[in-house]
Order: sequence, then C-alpha cells, then structure tokens
Amino acid sequence: SKMKRVMIVDAFNQFIRGYIVDPSKNPNGQPIGGMRTFVNIMNKITREINPDMIVVVWDGKGGSKKRRSMNKNYKSGRKPLRVNWNSDEMTPQDTDNNKLWQQLRVIEYLNQTPMIQFMEPEVEADDVISYIKSSPMFEEWQKVIVSADKDFIQLLDDKTLLFRPIQKEVLSTKIVVDKFGIHPRNFALARAMAGDPSDNLAGVPRVGLGTVAKRFSFLKSDRDYFVSDILEESSQPENSKLKVFQNVVEHEKVIKENYEIMQLSSPQMSIQCKNRIDQTFNEYTPHYNQTEIRKLMIKDGVLTVNMQDLEQKFNDIITSHSDK
Repeated sequence: SKMKRVMIVDAFNQFIRGYIVDPSKNPNGQPIGGMRTFVNIMNKITREINPDMIVVVWDGKGGSKKRRSMNKNYKSGRKPLRVNWNSDEMTPQDTDNNKLWQQLRVIEYLNQTPMIQFMEPEVEADDVISYIKSSPMFEEWQKVIVSADKDFIQLLDDKTLLFRPIQKEVLSTKIVVDKFGIHPRNFALARAMAGDPSDNLAGVPRVGLGTVAKRFSFLKSDRDYFVSDILEESSQPENSKLKVFQNVVEHEKVIKENYEIMQLSSPQMSIQCKNRIDQTFNEYTPHYNQTEIRKLMIKDGVLTVNMQDLEQKFNDIITSHSDK
C-alpha cells in the first residue's frame, strides 16, 4: 500500500519570503505581500508534494530564549529586515506592526482549513518539527519538511526528506552524503565545528563543512559520532601537529556549546508542550470553512491568489478522514 505522507512546513521561513519580495498592497494601502505569497507558496508545494496531512509550525513568542541562555550571541546582532519594495512612507514601527498583522491573518486563514498549526510559547519551530517528525504516530509515514534552513538536514532518514523551495532542491540522506560528505545524523556535529553565521554562532576558525568532511571523513558513516570522537581524532599523533586539528582541540568548549544549541535530536521543549502536540493529533478532526476564509481574504484585499490545489487537497483530506 502507498505510504502516507505528511508535509511539515517551517511557516515563518516561508512567510518571510513573501513579505520581503512581494510589493502587493490592498486598496487601503496596507502591504499584503506576506499573506498573498504565503497562500500561493502553500498552493504550489501542496501540488508538488501531494501530502495526506499538512502541518504548519510557527516560532512561539520568546522561542529563542532557551538557546540564548546558553549563548547570548544566538540570533543577536541581526540587521533590521529590509524589504524589496518601497516602504518609504512607513516607519520601522509601521513595518513591524504590518508584518505581525499579516502573520496573524495568515494564521486566521489556516484556522479555517484542515491544516494543523502549532505555535508553542518559548519554543522554536525547529524543536516542534523535530518532535513531530519523530512521533510514533508518523513512524510509517513519509515526512517532507519544507524549509530553506539547513538545520533540518540532521533530521533526514529513510522516511524523511527536506524540501528547500528557494533553492529548488529536495534533500535525502543519500543526496546529503554525496553533496557534503557528511551523514545527516552527524550534520549537527559538523555544523557545531563550522558554526552558523545566520544564527551568529562562531565555529572553529578556518573550519567549514568542506574541511570537516575532508579531515573527519568518518562522519559520512551511518552511525552517531560525538564531540569526544572529534577530539580523539584531532589528538592522534599524526594529526596533532596540523593547525586545523589544533584549532579543534583549542575550541572544544565552542563545539560543545554549539552542538547543544544546534542539535534537534532532543527537542528543547517541556513534557506539557509535547503532551499538547500529541493531544492535538489524537483529537484531530479536519474541517474546511471555504466561505469564511474567502470573506477574510476579501476583507484584507488578498484577491489574486491561487488556491485551486489547496482547495482540492482540503476536500480530499476531509473525505479521507470521513471514510475511516
């Protein structure tokens, strides 16, 4: 029988794409590009992935708090968001307020559909996605994570793919090993050495993913390695005189700290949060209020969107659920 497929969307990662590039405004002059493009993206990826269930995950308020307590530099120092459309008439506060309004409206739209949404307080979307991906409920399902973020490479296995719409690529375990020379299960360890500029996490000096793959070639194996294995390899007599290995040993603390922040194998969330997610799936009954979502969109001026594939999928999901 055909394996069921769940599409798990890193929502803000997709929303912000549209917000930055789409100059659309409604008749009241309010920017609506984030909402408009998000719906179009969801329609496109639903057509391409053809899932049996759609899960949309947002970062919760204060989601970075736990990781920032480990490293105060985490996601700090980011430049103010720059949009690719004329926002001269808007103050920075106006821009922030509009972005938040658009995001909340998207959430309201999706609440009228069979999609399942999560936004857990003080929890990042990455942790929720990791927990869902590893849930026993989806053990026999294919999981397709939708995000441009490389953090999710570490979650790939024989039933999990990463779809990166911006890069127009689908990553599987084999593709990652061929492309990077590193197995997904060791990717968080490799990135802990290389660092992550997008999250303002410095790595080991002069060590990128290419260097990691070359100097620690065992990381391409289908087994888990740890910081202790990296340090042991770096301390071998034949390696200890090379600068790259010396740097690794000298930056042991940085590697350990980065790994703790980057790893998703143990999601940073409470038991209560996990229970809420489990309960949501256990009590899930799909619904689709087509009239209400259209009323909201007309009110917001979000008119030039394509929902044909989404609407068909919503109806399929409801029909499939009622047949059980």
